[in-house]
Amino acid sequence: MSSFLNGASPMRQAAESDIEAGPATRRSIDLDSGDLSDPFDIARTKNASIERLRRWRQAALVLNASRRFRYTLDLKKEEEKKQILRKIRAHAQAIRAAYLFKAAGGVPGNEPIKPPPTPIAGEFPIGQEQLASISREHDTAALQQYGGVVGLSNLLKTNSEKGIHGDDADLLKRRNSFGSNNYPRKKGRGFLMFMWDACKDLTLVILMVAAAASLALGIKSEGIKEGWYDGGSIAFAVILVIVVTAISDYKQSLQFRDLNEEKRNIHLEVIRGGRRVEISIYDIVVGDVIPLNIGNQVPADGILITGHSLAIDESSMTGESKIVHKDSKDPFLMSGCKVADGSGTMLVTGVGTNTEWGLLMASISEDTGEETPLQVRLNGVATFIGIVGLSVAVVVLVVLLARYFSGHTENADGSPQFKAGKTKVGDAVDGAIKIVTVAVTIVVVAVPEGLPLAVTLTLAYSMRKMMADKALVRRLSACETMGSATTICSDKTGTLTMNEMTVVEAYAGSNKIDPPHKLENSMLRSLLIEGIALNTNGSVYAPEGANDVEVSGSPTEKAILHWGIQLGMNFTAARSESSIIHVFPFNSEKKRGGVALQTADSNIHIHWKGAAEIVLACCTGYIDANDQLVGMDEEKMSFFKKAIEDMAADSLRCVAIAYRSYEKKKVPTNEELLAHWSLPEDDLNLLAIVGIKDPCRPGVKDAVLLCQKAGVKVKMVTGDNVKTAKAIAVECGILGSFADATEPNIIEGKTFRGLSEAQRDEIADRISVMGRSSPNDKLLLVQSLRRKGHVVAVTGDGTNDAPALHEADIGLAMGIQGTEVAKESSDIIILDDNFASVVKVVRWGRSVYANIQKFIQFQLTVNVAALVINVVAAISTGDVPLNAVQLLWVNLIMDTLGALALATEPPTDHLMDRSPVGRREPLITNIMWRNLLIQAMYQVSVLLVLNFRGRSILGLSHDNNQHAIKVKNTLIFNAFVLCQIFNEFNARKPDEYNIFKGVTRNYLFMGIIGLTLVLQIVIIEFLGKFTKTVRLNWKQWIICVIIGFISWPLAVIGKLIPVPTTPINNVFSKCGTSRRKEPEES
Repeated sequence: MSSFLNGASPMRQAAESDIEAGPATRRSIDLDSGDLSDPFDIARTKNASIERLRRWRQAALVLNASRRFRYTLDLKKEEEKKQILRKIRAHAQAIRAAYLFKAAGGVPGNEPIKPPPTPIAGEFPIGQEQLASISREHDTAALQQYGGVVGLSNLLKTNSEKGIHGDDADLLKRRNSFGSNNYPRKKGRGFLMFMWDACKDLTLVILMVAAAASLALGIKSEGIKEGWYDGGSIAFAVILVIVVTAISDYKQSLQFRDLNEEKRNIHLEVIRGGRRVEISIYDIVVGDVIPLNIGNQVPADGILITGHSLAIDESSMTGESKIVHKDSKDPFLMSGCKVADGSGTMLVTGVGTNTEWGLLMASISEDTGEETPLQVRLNGVATFIGIVGLSVAVVVLVVLLARYFSGHTENADGSPQFKAGKTKVGDAVDGAIKIVTVAVTIVVVAVPEGLPLAVTLTLAYSMRKMMADKALVRRLSACETMGSATTICSDKTGTLTMNEMTVVEAYAGSNKIDPPHKLENSMLRSLLIEGIALNTNGSVYAPEGANDVEVSGSPTEKAILHWGIQLGMNFTAARSESSIIHVFPFNSEKKRGGVALQTADSNIHIHWKGAAEIVLACCTGYIDANDQLVGMDEEKMSFFKKAIEDMAADSLRCVAIAYRSYEKKKVPTNEELLAHWSLPEDDLNLLAIVGIKDPCRPGVKDAVLLCQKAGVKVKMVTGDNVKTAKAIAVECGILGSFADATEPNIIEGKTFRGLSEAQRDEIADRISVMGRSSPNDKLLLVQSLRRKGHVVAVTGDGTNDAPALHEADIGLAMGIQGTEVAKESSDIIILDDNFASVVKVVRWGRSVYANIQKFIQFQLTVNVAALVINVVAAISTGDVPLNAVQLLWVNLIMDTLGALALATEPPTDHLMDRSPVGRREPLITNIMWRNLLIQAMYQVSVLLVLNFRGRSILGLSHDNNQHAIKVKNTLIFNAFVLCQIFNEFNARKPDEYNIFKGVTRNYLFMGIIGLTLVLQIVIIEFLGKFTKTVRLNWKQWIICVIIGFISWPLAVIGKLIPVPTTPINNVFSKCGTSRRKEPEES
């Protein structure tokens, strides 16, 4: 019993306590796996093994597997998908092996140069087949025949620096000649398929067979005019259930289809007409020039134009986790791979199904199924209730059959329905079929097939609404897990701040310059402009005849480029005056990035830019106010350090720019050696330190306070200076005041990293701010918090954040600044990079859990009441007041319509007044048990009194016996349905007195209540022949309404009854433990 209360299977033992329920000694061990003895206890489906997923499916009691498991992972398809992947990867490896063999066998210089193939007729001198053979076969020789990447770009009418023109006519020509960057999707399931799935329910199949038999026997004995009602009414009710179920399922599938399309629609930058523009991945065409940076996905097949330490992770195509370095010897890039390091630009040569990735995606039908922990637990609940319901149905079947064939079941006139040797075989079979029909219908009502599917319904609804709240859910389970989050580890830049950066302070030439762009020194200015223009992955586009310039890049890069323009920088001219030799892309571990370049007079300059105190520590000199190179003495070093501290205290991000000259002969000339050359980072000369202002987002302080009120601790993890982090944390409300800014409340990444695992675990709870942290520090913090039993949500945007996003219970990637690698490792993408949107996700997560609990309370009340009423009546009188058609209607109200009404309640602020829900907290709380039992006991008591004493209470004693029974049973059925309609309002607010709060804003709820009420009136007043009911007079209707209405004041009185805080299942567990101990002690 206690295991069922906990939302698991009957086999389940007492679970380890959650963080809200008390200390957990073993929590770090079974954190992800759950209780291995219980198939329905999978605390975290994120990395669950296929074997564990298979186990719970086998343990579940299921009437319709194709419907119940529709939104879970299709294990068979998953295996097929892996086989297809293996085949395509084998193909890719074979091409690579042939390419390596050819490269090893060929002797450079001895091969005769073949003339390029004859140009084909058409818009372009080269065709799709020729391009595909070069890319797919990695044919370097063929590429050289076309004149390398420059020759190929000329054939494709592309400028390797400025890209294609990109006007509509140009794009149309390219799509017509080379195809679009799309692949054929496997057609989604149509409505008829959902109808067919709904028909596979075992109980509905039995009912259809029974209906057919009843129809045949009825027509035979009573004639077609009267005899078809019994069988026809059951058949119609079953068809209605199938159609409504199919419509609900089909609408859900369309929602998931739209969300999956949104997930696939990656946005990226391309260079068209000399400017960087953001487009959808589907809009890429052959000939496009695409800049590549760390964390990007290669969006199409292509050839490298220029690259700096470019390393590609080709594991998605080859299956090998080896990082491949790309240069002029191996310039081929495969669609679907990720940029692991470095930067570069590529020329697109193949799109859509003309790429290996496109073929792969076209051959795999994407399985959107994925179970969530709540879904698995609800299957456990449904299995337990189903076993009870099945047992009850068997008891009812045996009792009714025994009473029928022993002659104890009477007709309305008091005569026995069956007399051995006298009753016709057809009549006896018809009587037996009616009994079987009732028993099977009890199974339909008792086995809550809709319970696990209600999770999918509420998740589909929530996911659609969360899109409007700027959150794209990639994994269903994250949506519900977010409701249990106890800690959010948030980035600072762009999440807590606005990501709109401007340089507001600058130190250069040994002094502070005010305003920050007023710099007199000519040599210092020219070196600064050189460093800003060439040591960047941003760009500046100046449209002809326009005064404004367009600056692109990361917010920090854009701020520094804008400052460079204010200093008088001409970006294009500055870049053309020098040539880049080697680039060290910005690295979040080293907190700096550098570039080596050759100036017009053949001097070698190395420029560095990065975290101010780190770059400053590498400086041995600076350029003074007289443009003289001066050694860095202790006094000047202290001056610059003090400047950094002052700027950091004002919430400014501090960036230092430095350079050094280098001997040309020490620069590697070999391309391979150059690719692995470490840029010298010692003996630097400081050029400038700038302070960049990035204001806090409006409303972020309120969002942080809301989290704290809701029992969710917010921690800031940033790569910025500790002092900058401290100032922003106080401004955002993460730290109460500067007095709180002491260790370990605020800690540096390096310090945290240096502690032992036990020490990290000890202080992890107390950390509020971590400054100068690396992605690995974030991962260590997440691991410590999870070991302490926290449910951790982590935000991240960089490639190196991927391990922390993957390790966290909920990984939140940033939609604007996030790299594709970070997004693919995440569970939810925050589309506007705003912390307030993260808090909205917490509300939605709690709403999912709350809505499911509302539905459980409502459904179990109906289950208990319907089962008890029919069982007691069957055993005592041999007749049931609720017949098969009526029970099917009740099932429709309870399952499909009830789920639609209650599982789609929007979140309320009240959800943020309570603590996070423990992952192993019982699904059915003590409050729910109180509400449920009060309503069920009331319904059972009133309806059983009506069943046994209805004739006298309703004044029907003088009526015809048959008519009186029909009126009594109709009134019981009508009152029972109205009780459910009134109780649906109670279920909306299980722990609040005002059950009507916000009800008028929930149009779907009001619509379903209205529809149910109208249909009930129609059934009673006009469809009596089908449902075996009679019309009720206005007094009888008032009695029904009063019976239903009493459930409202009863619910209010019930809420005054206090409930123990200890969950009932814990009480049962303790009782069981104490009983086991007693014999041991004796």
